[in-house]
Formats: sequence, structure tokens, C-alpha cells
Amino acid sequence: MKNLSPSDYAEFYSGYISLVPEVHCVNALKNSMNDFVNFMEMVPFEKYNYKYQVNKWTMKDVVRHIVDAERIFAYRALRIARFDKTPMSGFEENDYAANVDTTLVDINNLIEEFILVRKSTIKLFESFSEKMLSSKGMASGKEITVLALGFIISGHVIHHQNVLQERYL
Repeated sequence: MKNLSPSDYAEFYSGYISLVPEVHCVNALKNSMNDFVNFMEMVPFEKYNYKYQVNKWTMKDVVRHIVDAERIFAYRALRIARFDKTPMSGFEENDYAANVDTTLVDINNLIEEFILVRKSTIKLFESFSEKMLSSKGMASGKEITVLALGFIISGHVIHHQNVLQERYL
């Protein structure tokens, strides 16, 4: 099912999509959820508020970003799958991060929120027909398919898990 063509998504997303080993979108969503949760549960508590540089996000900020981005990508997928042709604007991740204080949030609650959002995303993608998965819409000024959004959601988590492993632990 990972039969995407370059016209299915903006070049920017190819890095995320290339990180996803599975060929079925729903399996990719399930596996990346399980891998990320297992990874986060192994992180020492004192690392959750750690920044590897002064102007970088904490691990909790990264988890919040992942949840926010997934909600936006899933919303885009829903609109496109329902054949809504209204172009959708982009979002500025740094503005989102600047307007939330993750020091006030327990990491377990963030992880639980990630799981709940991901389970909702999985159910959403399980509900899509082949026609819906192949439908295209406009987001951030570029054409994108519903199927590509599913792989982007998985790849986005894998990307950030790799960054957390490399720079935070």
C-alpha cells in the first residue's frame, strides 16, 4: 500500500515518509506508536525537561509538538478524505511551542495524550476507503493525498524519536 508517487506530497515530507518501513499505513501508525511509547518509557525522568542547547525544546516540548502536529495532519486527512477542496493553511510549529508550558504537564499525561490521539488517528485511517486514501487536497500550498498524510504522521514520530535518542540521551 505504500505506493506513493512524488506527486502525492511535497518534497519536504519525503524524509519522513522514507523513515517508515511498513507498506501498510495503519500498520505503520500502530508500530510507530508502540515504538515511541516504549522509547519514552525508558527515558530517565530527569531527562524530560532537559535541553541539549539553550534555545531548543525539552523532550516534553517535543512530545507536545508531536501531538499537536498529529492532530493537524489527521484533520487535514479527514477534510481531504471527505472531498473538501478548501485549501488549508500551514502552521508554525515554533509559535505553537511558544504558547504552551510543558513544565506544568506530567510526562505520563503527555504520553497518554499521544496514545489517545494516535488511537483516534488509527481509527480514522481504518475508516477510509481506497478512494478516500487516494484523494488529493491542498495543504500549505501543496497537493497531498490522504495516504501520504498517514505515512507522514508515522514518519514524523520516527524522525523525532531519532532526534531525541541522538541529542537528548
